Amino acid sequence: MTSVTTDAGPESARPLAELTLAELWQLFPITLREYDPRYPTWFAEESARVAALFPGFVFRLSHIGSTAVPGLVSKPIVDMLLEITPDCPSHDVVAKLAAAGWNLMARRDEPLRLDLNKGYTPAGFAERVFHLHIVRPGDHNELYFRDFLRQHPEACVAYVELKRRLAAQYRHDRDAYTAAKAVFIQQATLQARAEFPGRHSRDGDFRAHQKL
Repeated sequence: MTSVTTDAGPESARPLAELTLAELWQLFPITLREYDPRYPTWFAEESARVAALFPGFVFRLSHIGSTAVPGLVSKPIVDMLLEITPDCPSHDVVAKLAAAGWNLMARRDEPLRLDLNKGYTPAGFAERVFHLHIVRPGDHNELYFRDFLRQHPEACVAYVELKRRLAAQYRHDRDAYTAAKAVFIQQATLQARAEFPGRHSRDGDFRAHQKL
């Protein structure tokens, strides 16, 4: 039986697809928690299931976001970045993931960007919650931001302080919470790109990941 967290607000009697954005934010507030050492295992298990849906089309599947940084306070949501090869049709990706229990949150076709979630229920968050971001292969900012936090403990301290302040201010406004972090993330990402130039370029990573 799927366990559900108890801090997400009252259970909705309606399907999530019928709720307004304001109602969704009430049901799924911004909640920060101490780092859970199970996050890497959750990523490994879920990423294996996702990769198995697209044999031959996965360029790289990475654990990103705060749960990918050991010790970092975060929302208890495991973020994954899936880079699919150019010959993988996006409509096929969405259909297969929907059949596997994923819900499409947002879609952009050019350049491709699909955002999906798993673990959101009418009773609140399930024990394991995932966001899956799907793009074409590239030198993506999310990977550099993750690496910067892993390498710079002082940046983690500042980021946690920022997140705690914003979570208190925007507990029921996820868009505002995300937007308010943008300057910090952009600056850290620029520093990471200067420190690790080309680390995640396609040429540098293709051979290591093409067999996923």
